[in-house]
Amino acid sequence: MSSLFEKKIQSLKGVGEKRSKLFIKLGSPTVGALLRLYPRAYEDLSHPYSILTAPLNEPCAVRASVLERPKETRIRGGMTIYTVKVTDGASDMILTYFNNPYIMTLLKENEEYIFYGKMNANFLKREMSAPEFTRAAVCPAVRPIYRQTQGLSSKMIENAVKSALELLPDAMRDPIPEKIRLEYEMCHLHFALKNIHLPDSMESLDIARKRLIFEELLVLQLGLLRLKGRSRTVSHLKLISDYSSQFYPLLPFEPTGAQRRAVNEALVDMMSGYPMNRLIQGDVGSGKTAVAAALCFCAVKCGMQAALMAPTEILAQQHYASLKELLSAAGIQVALLTGSMTAAKKREVLGALQSGEVQLIIGTHALLSEGVSFQRLGLIITDEQHRFGVAQRAALASKGDHPHMLVMSATPIPRTLALMIYGDLDISVLDELPPGRQKIDTYAITSEKRQRAFRFIKKHIDAGRQCYIICPMIDEGQNDMASVVQYAEQVRDEWLIGYPVGMLHGRMKPKEKEAVMAEFSQGRLSVLVSTTVVEVGVDVPNAVIMMIENAERYGLSQLHQLRGRVGRGKDKSTCILISDAQNEEAVTRLKAMCATSDGFQIADQDLKLRGPGDFFGQRQHGLPDLKIADMLHDMSVLKQAQEIARGILNEDYELESDEHRGLRAEVKQLFDGMESS
Repeated sequence: MSSLFEKKIQSLKGVGEKRSKLFIKLGSPTVGALLRLYPRAYEDLSHPYSILTAPLNEPCAVRASVLERPKETRIRGGMTIYTVKVTDGASDMILTYFNNPYIMTLLKENEEYIFYGKMNANFLKREMSAPEFTRAAVCPAVRPIYRQTQGLSSKMIENAVKSALELLPDAMRDPIPEKIRLEYEMCHLHFALKNIHLPDSMESLDIARKRLIFEELLVLQLGLLRLKGRSRTVSHLKLISDYSSQFYPLLPFEPTGAQRRAVNEALVDMMSGYPMNRLIQGDVGSGKTAVAAALCFCAVKCGMQAALMAPTEILAQQHYASLKELLSAAGIQVALLTGSMTAAKKREVLGALQSGEVQLIIGTHALLSEGVSFQRLGLIITDEQHRFGVAQRAALASKGDHPHMLVMSATPIPRTLALMIYGDLDISVLDELPPGRQKIDTYAITSEKRQRAFRFIKKHIDAGRQCYIICPMIDEGQNDMASVVQYAEQVRDEWLIGYPVGMLHGRMKPKEKEAVMAEFSQGRLSVLVSTTVVEVGVDVPNAVIMMIENAERYGLSQLHQLRGRVGRGKDKSTCILISDAQNEEAVTRLKAMCATSDGFQIADQDLKLRGPGDFFGQRQHGLPDLKIADMLHDMSVLKQAQEIARGILNEDYELESDEHRGLRAEVKQLFDGMESS
């Protein structure tokens, strides 16, 4: 199988240079990659209906013979309609095709076909519009449907897959050891690949799918557990004392029990003699930054340096301002490093960092730069874990000698699922909100009530409060969504005349963003019209209204993050979701937002609605992209795979034995450079 990953896709019959580019676009540059491009759906043609028993308005297969040659009718607008009468012997049905002259030669009189489409009916007749069809004599039991791109149809992909399957050797080696396959009743990889693409029956498809899901999750867990295992090197950065009791009095509030518990769990790791590798997961406003500050304080008190990496300059600036104010009182030197700083300022900070004068550095991806070096880096913290990948964490860790690692995420994931997904991390959960955090009232309205919403906003601005308004687009955009620039002008000129309105979006220069945020934070702007650049971290306690235009455009977790920008002060806060969307998923999502403010419930609902592919996509958190497994619905298999992976690694950690070589190759393939083998 591994040799097929070296065989270019254009080596297949019917795939030339032009078409190969389309396969590459779908993520299949090689024959092996094509065999791992699994169908997204299947048409079950194994039990076709008669015309009268076929269900209405849902895809189904019908067996029927062509009664007479297709009829051609030209109508206005240059369109041609082709109608075909078919029968199953008991009832007749009309098929309609638009602008498809090939139907005249493809459908032959008295020939029997399997037609696949949606059945419509009235009192007089039954009909299908443009159904797919295959001669009954050669029709497969199940037809695969592939994810397509313009110029490459599902049928073209199916034909290429047929050619690729012919290259599979009958005696191919299976990466899953035979004893595991037999114990867990898994089919061989050869059978699985053939039947995931061209199944003999729905039963064969289920057997193939079960095996491939298990294999993918086993390989994922092997990779993650090996990453975690590499952190079990003896650390020279062992904390000698717990200084948290000296830190807590610095806080302007009493820490929650969850915060103290998370600090204790992390300190136990840091005092164990092994590098900490921990995820702190907490809902919006649960106080993750205070936990991070406590650990930085303890690390510095034990003679180490700490680094905190944030995904945006705005968030890095905010962390710098709050941690400098908090920790300077304890004599800790805090510095900031971002890409927009002048060369002279960067040199000054880098020199102080290298000499050890700077004890806590806060920055963006700039911390990964080649010129950044530490005297004794002991603790790394990455904020908003879903914005950074495994490789970026490793790049920062390489600047020290096995430093302690803490990653923070405000994207709640059910705990048991998180334990499986973040297999390379231990987990602490902040499940309490600090005192004073208010419940945010959330309302979903249509654009007809926008004027009323602005009257509500005016009332609060007049009382000295502030408001965020979120727009999805920056430029004048698709689907009639106004750009931020245009929208901000409309807000100033029509809805909030005379009120100070600011604007923020991702294409502004860092200094421009900082200036706008400073004005908003200091109360000189009443309203901030923004993209989701304010999604994370920005903290303005006086902002009490979050209004989100085109709310259906966002996932639930992102809406929850945006809502978390308000409710940070003592005043009652409100979130207003504006959407005219009528589709069922959008309505369900907005109802869920209005019904609960619990981030874990929101995450559960988001997983159900969007599916794990979107929720856990590689772009969000740096995990490998899964081809067939479903993190939510295959939870029991995920647990089983983790147990088996632990057993394999206990026996052969480097996967060097002959029976584990195939798994080693698959780990390398899945992680694709995210760990060195």
